[in-house]
Amino acid sequence: MSKHQNYQKPLALIVFLENIGHIHGLHLPQWVMDLIDFSTEEYAKLLLRLYGAYRRYDKIIILEDKQATGSALVESLLRASQTHRVDVLLLVHGNRGCLIGYKGKELVGAETFQPLLDAYRQNPALLNLRMVYGINCYGSTLTETWLALGAQAVNGALGINWLPEPSLSVFLYNWLKGRRYSQAVQRSNQQANQIWRKILKPDPMGDDHPWLQSSRQIVFGVRDITIDSL
Repeated sequence: MSKHQNYQKPLALIVFLENIGHIHGLHLPQWVMDLIDFSTEEYAKLLLRLYGAYRRYDKIIILEDKQATGSALVESLLRASQTHRVDVLLLVHGNRGCLIGYKGKELVGAETFQPLLDAYRQNPALLNLRMVYGINCYGSTLTETWLALGAQAVNGALGINWLPEPSLSVFLYNWLKGRRYSQAVQRSNQQANQIWRKILKPDPMGDDHPWLQSSRQIVFGVRDITIDSL
């Protein structure tokens, strides 16, 4: 396939979506977790419509609840890559080296990514990734994996991400308006910090609250793209 042919491929967005209703450090009743799970997932889907994702992408694939599994993610990546250039949103919890999928019991880590990496190294035409944006905790521990799978731009939180909002909404607004990936991530992190600094005070040394330090987003990549990049 020539580069020109590849550039003519339309855009697809894969959304890996599972909240599970968990808030780090809190033990909540199941009904509360179910409510948080439902409301946050519906909120994320609302943001996509509100900010025009369905106008900017030719195809949007949402993997939520029972579909928030490693096998479904791999299948969607492979299938979409054959006909589209693919962006990914990771709207899930995470831990070191893995995503946390369906009901918090589905861990998506090396057992999912290593076979995909092996297959991609044998045949790079299998995947056509552009950007991967995630609000998952410890996202920085997966950035090398996404880059090795061909992604051009990736972000990741250093540790536990306490600031999923307004990070997600600010990123989506800027990205879908055509801002550069790094600019969209930086703006989202800066605005989240500005808001939460009013609540989370600095430590005695004057440094940012540990939650803000842990949530800091790092951008990795080989190319700083926009949604309109070829």
